[in-house]
Amino acid sequence: MIVFNYEIDFLLNNEPQLENWIQDIVFNYGFSLGEINYIFCDDDYLHKLNLEFLKHDTLTDVISFDNTIGELISVDIFISIERIRDNAIDFKVTFAEELHRVMIHGVLHCLGFKDKTNEDKKIMTKKENESLLLLRG
Repeated sequence: MIVFNYEIDFLLNNEPQLENWIQDIVFNYGFSLGEINYIFCDDDYLHKLNLEFLKHDTLTDVISFDNTIGELISVDIFISIERIRDNAIDFKVTFAEELHRVMIHGVLHCLGFKDKTNEDKKIMTKKENESLLLLRG
C-alpha cells in the first residue's frame, strides 16, 4: 500500500499514476509492497526530524525511515516541498522531475541502493534516471 500524507498546503495531482509507477519499480526489483508512506512537509518539519533522529543540523530534501524486512518494502519517506522547489531551480529541472526523483530515491534505498560514496552516487543517479523514464512512459 502506498499512502500520501500532507503536512502542508500541497497535493499531488496524479496520485494513482505515481502509485502504479512506484509499485512497478518495487516489483521490477523482485520486492513485495508492504507500506510506503510519503509525508510531504516543509523545511522546519524535516529539519526537526533531521536533528532529532540523525543529529544533522542541516536542511535536506528527503529523509527515509526504512522498515523493510527481507523483500517486503516498508518505509516512511519525508519530503520537504520547499527543498524540492529550491533544488529544482538550482538543478534547472522542473519541480515535478525533482519531486519524482526524490520520491523514488527513498524507495531505491529500500531496494539496497546507497549514496555514500561517489561510485554509489553514480549508481543511484543511474537508477533514478531509469525510474524516471518509466514514469514518462
